This record gives sequence, structure tokens and C-alpha cells, in this order.
Amino acid sequence: MSMVEEDNTRSKAPPTIGSSLVPIINRLHEVIASVGSNLLNISLPLVAVVGSQSSGKSSALEALVGRDFLPRGCDICTRRPLLLVLENRSVSPGDDGAEWGEFRHLPGKLFYDFSKIRREIQAETDRGAGLNKGVSDKQILLKISSPKVPNMMLVDLPGITKVPVGDQPSDIEARVREMIMTQIRQEKCIILAVSPANSDLATSDALQMARDADPTGSRTIGVITKLDIMDRGTDARNFLLGKVVPLRLGYIGVINRSQEDINKNRSIADALSREEKFFRDHPVYSGLSGCCGIPQLSKKLNQILEQHIRMALPSLKSELNSKMIAVAKELQTYGNVVEANVEKGVILLNILSTYCEDFSALVDGSSQDISTKELSGGARILYIFQSIFVKSLEEVDPCEGLSDDDIRIAIQNAAGARNVLIIPEAPFEVLVRRQISRLLDPSLQCVRYVYDELIKISRACEVTDLQRFPKLRRRMDEIMVKFVRDGVKPAERMIRNLIEMEMDYINSSHPNFLGGSKAVELASEQLRSQQGIADVEKPIEKSQNSRAAITRSLGSRSSVNNEKPVSSGGNTSTRTWGISSIFGTRGSSGGNPSSSGTLGELDGSDQMPATIQLIEPPSVLRPLEATEDETVKIFATKLLIRSYYDIVRKNIQDLVPKAVMHFLVNHTKRKVQSTFIQKLYREDLFEELLLEEDEVVLKRKRNEELFKVLQEAIEMLEEVESDISTGKRSPTDTSATIAPSSVIGIGYQLRSTTKR
Repeated sequence: MSMVEEDNTRSKAPPTIGSSLVPIINRLHEVIASVGSNLLNISLPLVAVVGSQSSGKSSALEALVGRDFLPRGCDICTRRPLLLVLENRSVSPGDDGAEWGEFRHLPGKLFYDFSKIRREIQAETDRGAGLNKGVSDKQILLKISSPKVPNMMLVDLPGITKVPVGDQPSDIEARVREMIMTQIRQEKCIILAVSPANSDLATSDALQMARDADPTGSRTIGVITKLDIMDRGTDARNFLLGKVVPLRLGYIGVINRSQEDINKNRSIADALSREEKFFRDHPVYSGLSGCCGIPQLSKKLNQILEQHIRMALPSLKSELNSKMIAVAKELQTYGNVVEANVEKGVILLNILSTYCEDFSALVDGSSQDISTKELSGGARILYIFQSIFVKSLEEVDPCEGLSDDDIRIAIQNAAGARNVLIIPEAPFEVLVRRQISRLLDPSLQCVRYVYDELIKISRACEVTDLQRFPKLRRRMDEIMVKFVRDGVKPAERMIRNLIEMEMDYINSSHPNFLGGSKAVELASEQLRSQQGIADVEKPIEKSQNSRAAITRSLGSRSSVNNEKPVSSGGNTSTRTWGISSIFGTRGSSGGNPSSSGTLGELDGSDQMPATIQLIEPPSVLRPLEATEDETVKIFATKLLIRSYYDIVRKNIQDLVPKAVMHFLVNHTKRKVQSTFIQKLYREDLFEELLLEEDEVVLKRKRNEELFKVLQEAIEMLEEVESDISTGKRSPTDTSATIAPSSVIGIGYQLRSTTKR
């Protein structure tokens, strides 16, 4: 067949039904693909071709295009998804009607030789998936423009494989299946499940995966290839009629070019003619002309694709609107490109003012963004004052660390060499000062806690333009940290002075102070109450102790009476009882007192006792067991310490938060803006401080491109809506989505703001 006859054959292809909807979606595919589908993550209606290796899916695709352009071979050929956009181009004056292809990765380069398209597909596949027959999910976008192709979007997915060959990865089957399922799970995707007729169609991998992704079969079309090489006496009638594996969209049977046809370079037009003759003359398939042949497949695909686009249009429109609003908001965060110093000064001053306003709002609780999940800002500072500082001081025992012995020793030391008649003031003041000094550490710790919170608040200030300028952000953070740190010093100094004031003058005349007489009275009552409890247990113990004492007394007398008499001067009729005394031994001799010896005589006698030796006092002296009077004084001193400590504690609980708020929090609110302006608002710093990061510049550029793409996409959908409303609008095709014009208005407003 000549080229003219081939062109005539292809020009007789059925007219495109989706002449308005499908081309617009085609353009939408190209527009979104131009910025990368991963950036927008929008699912568009298309046809996904699924089949096992050597199932004939490549031949079916080439028959739809009418050109031989796909890589072929005995191994896996399609290793990257090929997004094929077919454009039915109207021939206008000056257009020679030539067919050409264009790759997204080679924009502007048109391929008129389809054998070069095949080689470029193979080369780009190797670049993206390697040379080891591995697979990749990176799409190759190919647009084919011709007056003879139907308007359609197809994606040719890698063939389902079972066993790795050569140096293919061992998990090649799992990778391919995951890639296919990721595509065909999308609700806007029409599945073209290709199965060869010379295999068991009931166990077709393509049909099985389509059923997993589309259980209802509402978006799956079955294609049965190689009907001409089935075993003699068999046919695929029941499959084509959906009696074996039912599909709502039905089946189409086609004839593929044989390997001999490919080797002999027989044209696709010849193959289509032979296919038409085969189905027309076949006794079974001649009665199934509506579901046999490439022309019927093309017609059915366009018809289903148009209906699918109609159904997907409302959700697609809503998705595009949402994406556009999100991109517009993100684009606003990147601000405008500023050149003049005057504009830079205005931007800098606005950032500083907004930052300080946000800081004050967070401290005062007047921020617009109030969290409902946790305390933030000034509420955390109040929590530190009330629930941490005040509560911790209230839980402290005023006499913690002071034992009764410590207090008793302090009282005795204060009395010197005299006996203590009343409670002396000196030990009370020494002890209470020691306890007051313990209030300093928690007070200073409270300052540090508030300092940390102020730094957190400063870093939580979300000024939109500030995110663009990292150097400005760092400088402001440095200034803020230093400013707040400088505010800590006077606050701590004030708190130290407060504690020292309380320690320096013990005001025993304070109206709330207990007083010495009252303390003694309460201590005496407390001691009597304790003794009353102890007296209940004493009678039995006292009776037992009395009996033991009597027994010991009787024993002592018995030993004295049994003592032998000592003779004196040889007179045995006179007896003397030796009685121990500090003056020696006293006795009687013949009843004549004058006969007793003198001290000198006693000193020389053998009866003189040893000299009494005092025990040397130890280096550390502690008093013996406390008397009742000392116990009263100890109790009274404790009561005085508690009474006065409570007075001081309440003062500190009130004055420390006031000092922190005055010297730290409120001082920062009042003075930080003037400090920022003094240190940063200088013309020679504008260029340095307002220097954007390269990443911000790239993100702004990318989002501007995305915004334009989405704007164009919504305009395309408006064309579709207009086309549908002219006569082909479905009564169920209603949408409660955001009006495209309002979203575009946001974009225009953003543009005008950028210009200003």
C-alpha cells in the first residue's frame, strides 16, 4: 500500500467524540507536567495501559497512533512510564499536516522521524532507569501531534514480569506491580487491561490487577489481543461478551502485527486492513463488529474518556482551586522582590514593628492565634509565678534543717556564762536570718525561668516577611537575647536587695508577728499537752521503779550491817563503822572524841583515800538532757521562727514577681523596639539584612510558575464548563466548589501587591 493510501486509510478513522473535553485535558496534562506532576500532585483523567510482557500492548498503542515508534525486544522494553498525549490537530492554511513528536525533556525540539522517537525513548529510559534492565517510576512525556490521531491521554506502564533476567533486580516483579498499582488506584484513571487470546484469559495478570484496583469494574476496559493465533476451533466470543470475567465497560478484540510483519516493515495501515478483513470474514467475530478492531477501541476509549472527564470535572475543579489558594498563600509568605533602599527601609521598619507588636500580644494574651492545646506566652509566665514559685515557697518548712539541739545550743551560747531566764533575741535573729537566706535561690531561679519563657516567646513571633531574611532573623534574635539578658541583672539585683533587707532588719514589732510572751504561753501549753499524754503511761512504770528502788535500798543496808568493825589502839571492846566521806574516815575510840587523830596524822595513816580527779572537758561540748524550762524555750523559739518566716515569705512571694515583671517583662515590651531601630535601622545595613536566601528565591520562582499553571488550568476548566453548558451538560454535573474567578482574583491581588 502506498503512503497516500495509508494516509487515506487513517483519515477515515471515526471522528473524535471528545473533541472539546479531551483536548483541554490534554493541554492540562502538558501544563501540569511542565512544572512536574510531583509538585502539584494532581490526578488527571487518563488511560493506563496494563499488561504482561509480550501481551501485545505496545502493538495496540502503535495501532491507535498509526505509527511504529515504541521500543521492541524480547526482554522488558517499557521500563519507565510513557505518558503519551495524542493531539488531533486541525489542518489550517499553511499547515502541511505533518506528524511530529515532542518530548517534555527536550522542549521545542520536534521529531518528524518516528524511528528517532523510538531511539530517544530508549536513550531517555537508560538515562533514568540505568542499563541493567531495571525500572523507574519517572515518567517520560511524549506529545504526538497529527491530523490523524484521536485526542487521548495514555500512559504505557512497564509489562508485568515474573522472573528477573540478566542483571535485573531480584524484586523486579514487586517493583513493577507497585508502580502499576500506584497509577491505576487513582479514581480518575481508566484501566486498559491487555490480555493475549492465546493464553488463559481467566488467569490474566492484567485483569487480576485491574480487579484489585477497580473492584466494581466501572473504569476497566478489557482488550484481547492476538485473536488470529488462537488454537483452531476456539474463539474468544464469551470473553468479548463479558460472560467469563464481566466488566462494565466491556471488551474489545484486536489483531496485532506479527513479528514477520514488523521484520518486513509492513505498515500499520496494512495491518488495520487485514484486521478489518479478518473480523469481517470470521464466522464468530463478524457478528461482534461493535467490539472488534482498533477503530472500535479508539472510538470506545474516547467515548469513555469523555464521560469519565465529565464525572471527574467537579472534583478536579475543586482540587485545582484548593491547590491554587494554597500556592497563593505560600507565595505571599515569600513577599515581593525589593530593589530600592527606600522600599527596603519601609519593609525593615514594618518587620521590626510587627515583631514587637506580636511579642507584646503574646505576653499580654491578646494574640489572634490563641492555642487551645497548651499554655503559651504570658500564661506560662503566670504559671511560673503562681504554680511553681509561690507554691514551692509555701511547701517549705520554716524550721527545716534546725533540730531542737541546734536551737538549744544557740540559746545557751547567747546567754554566755549566765543562766537563761527568758528567751534571748540573739539566737532567734541568727536562726531566722539563716532561714530567710534560703529564699534567695528559688527567687533567682524564678527570674531564670521567666527569662527562658521570654526567649521562647520572641522566637515564636511569626512575622511573615521575617522568614525571607535569615540574616535579619539572626541579628534580631541576638539583639533580643542580649536585651533580655541585660534585663535579668537589675531584676536579680533587686531581688538580692529584697532578701538582704529582710535579713538586715528583723522587725519584731510587726503586727502579724507572734511575740515572745505569746510564744512562751503556746509552747507551755504544747509541752503540758505532750506531758499529759505521757503521764497516762507512767503509773505502771513508776510502781515498777519504786519496787526496784526498795529492793536496792534493803540490799545496801544489809551489806553495811554485815561490815566487820575496825579495832583502834588495840581496844577490842570499841567498834567503829567506816563511812566514806570527802573528809576521810570518821570513827569512835572508847567514846572519847578527843582521842581522834589530827589531819597531819591522817595524812600519814594508811587509811587515807585517793585524790579525786576531775574529768577533762572534751574539745566539743554539747549540753546534757534538756530540762522542762529549756524545752519550753525551744518550742517558743520555733514558733517565733515560723511566725516571722511566714511574714517574710509572703513579702517575697509578692515582691519577686513584681520585680521580675518590672525589670524584665515590661521593660522588654517598652524598650525593645527602640533598641531594634537603634541597632538595625541603618541604611548601610539594608542590603545585608534584607538579603534573601537562594532557597527562598527558588521557592518564590517555583510558586509563581505553579500559580500561573493553576491559573491557566482553571481557565481551561472554565472552557470545559462553557462547552458542557452549551448543550452536553449532564444534569448530575453540579459542583459546590470555589468559583475559579474568585481564586484567580486572589492571584491578581497577589500580583498587584507584589508590584506595589
